[in-house]
Amino acid sequence: MHRRKLAATLAVLTATSLIAPQAQASATQQIQWQKCFDTPPPGAPPGTERLECGSFTAPMDWNHPDNGKTITIAVSRLRPRNGTAKSTVFTNPGGPGGPGRSMPLIYLDRPKLSENAEIIGIDVRGTGGSSNVTCGNVDPVGVTDPRDRSKANLDVLYGAVELQAKFCQTKSGEFGRYVTTDQTVKDLDLLRQLLGRKKVSWLGYSGGSWMGAYYATYFPKTLDRIVLDSNVEFTGPWQPIFDDWGMGFERRFRVDFLPWVAKYDNVYHLGKTGEEVRQAYERTRAELARQPVTRPEGVYYPVTLDYLLIGAMYSKASFVDAAQTFAELAGAVPARLTAQASYPDAQTGTAYSIVCNDTPFHGGRRYLERDAERDGAKWPLVGYYQIMGPCAFWDRPNVQLKHPNGIGVAPTLMVQSVRDPATPLEGAQKAHRNFRNSVLLTVEDEGDHGIYGFGNSCVDDIVEQYLVDGVTPAKDLKCPGVPLPAPGETVRNPLAEARRIATQLGW
Repeated sequence: MHRRKLAATLAVLTATSLIAPQAQASATQQIQWQKCFDTPPPGAPPGTERLECGSFTAPMDWNHPDNGKTITIAVSRLRPRNGTAKSTVFTNPGGPGGPGRSMPLIYLDRPKLSENAEIIGIDVRGTGGSSNVTCGNVDPVGVTDPRDRSKANLDVLYGAVELQAKFCQTKSGEFGRYVTTDQTVKDLDLLRQLLGRKKVSWLGYSGGSWMGAYYATYFPKTLDRIVLDSNVEFTGPWQPIFDDWGMGFERRFRVDFLPWVAKYDNVYHLGKTGEEVRQAYERTRAELARQPVTRPEGVYYPVTLDYLLIGAMYSKASFVDAAQTFAELAGAVPARLTAQASYPDAQTGTAYSIVCNDTPFHGGRRYLERDAERDGAKWPLVGYYQIMGPCAFWDRPNVQLKHPNGIGVAPTLMVQSVRDPATPLEGAQKAHRNFRNSVLLTVEDEGDHGIYGFGNSCVDDIVEQYLVDGVTPAKDLKCPGVPLPAPGETVRNPLAEARRIATQLGW
């Protein structure tokens, strides 16, 4: 889920040199806060009505802030019921490009945090309610099966990938070239100034670990406490991060999901061992290639089945529904009618703008073909899919990020599960080694992507002792994971609930 040189004056750009006329004007504006909605959406947790929304403007290009071109950033805040906050915490759901205004609602059932801190949700530049980029709804996923390595099919596949790159850049126009981590962290620090805070804390998941590490690198004196959950290898480029997806998802699939489905063969009837369930997946996939299946939520092809299971690997809360649909597609159990949500195109456009603009991508179509064949053979669930494929055809702007090394940065608490599919443990361990003053909290026998606030009491306690009480762990720590659920057992996924609320609100 990867450096051309700038002119010398930009290479040495610092926070203090950003105080140009436009930046000064930006820092004098006020956010007009108001309730995000008159009536909370159905099913929203108690306290949702306290969420306030606002927006501010920022220079489109922070390196030339006086050119008069601005963008809008949409934000939210959740304040303690008594109105007195001891700290301000910026949050980010990852993606990159995930809209985050509904994210503070995740912590309503974490009173130690939500009753002591002002929690800020942010739709970073490019996505959500902020100024948007777009790929024109062009998406090559599902256009054809990437396992088919015939020349004709590869022409279709990589032609679609190249087309997506062109659509993303053409439809997003000039703004797309400024949707980068370098620009976004400067938006974040402007927000800190507008809130009147000398320092803020950071709580970011997945791609939010990348953003947090860079925010700390650009503005080390303004971040107080830093929590990075489910970490990408943020001390290197984007490309190898996504190269590890095949390995990470295959490990979660084989070690956690397949044996779990086999354990409940009396429910799903897909096999009594993990290997039998995997063979059922391969048979069902081949059958869908011969005859797609139409369900209320859409048409299932081999790629659709893959993405059903890929999506489920993120959280054990998704295992039950994914296994049920898998079993229905396999004909093992009677069908049950359900529906699935979709994601906004702005998030896709922002994600590609960030990963393709931030750091160079090495290789073209021939590289992509060889890479997919190698990874697909080793890790068939995800290995054939190349998330960063459009970057091979991207006209990358002249961006040079500062290098995150942790020097001069506040203590950083990294939370990581051992079988995280999207941000594998190996990358987090490397980032930990290369980022000074970081502490790694490893969650054993766990594969969920996103841990703090999602039901692990050991992790919750350690994070809040640091984030709220300021007690920095003296050394690396370990916590046990949360057991996988039984079929029919309800498992909360607060991040999914926040996304559902955002969808209901049309955010």
